[in-house]
Amino acid sequence: MVLVHGAFADGSAWNKVIPLLQEKGLTVVSVQNPLTSLADDVATTRRMLDNQTGPVVLVGHSWGGVVITEAGKHERVKALVYVAAFAPSEGQSVADVSKDYPTPSGFAHILADKEGFLTLSLEGVSKHLAPDVPADQTRLMAATQTPTRGKNFEEKVTTAAWKTRPSWYVVSEQDRMLQPALQKAMAEKISAHVVSLPAGHTPQISQPAEIAKVILAATAGAPK
Repeated sequence: MVLVHGAFADGSAWNKVIPLLQEKGLTVVSVQNPLTSLADDVATTRRMLDNQTGPVVLVGHSWGGVVITEAGKHERVKALVYVAAFAPSEGQSVADVSKDYPTPSGFAHILADKEGFLTLSLEGVSKHLAPDVPADQTRLMAATQTPTRGKNFEEKVTTAAWKTRPSWYVVSEQDRMLQPALQKAMAEKISAHVVSLPAGHTPQISQPAEIAKVILAATAGAPK
């Protein structure tokens, strides 16, 4: 398993899922993407894929879906799992995919610094990114988030790995950062196996057992 985090986060976003997968005897690695550009994140993910010795299920949350869409063409990747994640087509960016949908409420709580890097306020994390996560955890998430370069969301993928890899998609029905209707549309577009959860934008934290089940299903269903 190679797990890719989203914006306003780091690799610790998968901390509750990783032990559940390790208990099944699986090798699991969480990528620490810099969030400085799509190219940088894809390169970091590809290096992690290069370091693996066997077939990989590549998992992406939110912005991480863009990364796995590009990096998932790697020869070791046998299946993709999108967790409340963007799944663009070739030549599309997050901005392109989102333009026909209402702006999610969480975007009102994004803060930009003078260099154009974005963070979420504590209110943004606790009430919009992860409203179904306990307050002590959301405070930690807000404190440890990696600032995200705002221009990332305008960068377009050049390939779409979901065209040649079986895909699974977890729809978060109560999401305030990525419109559930858009999630469902993307899942349909990529012909994914769909699991819908009554969850906010971070089901890997609020419902880790359910996310682990989907990843295990992708492991079982991936070509050998």
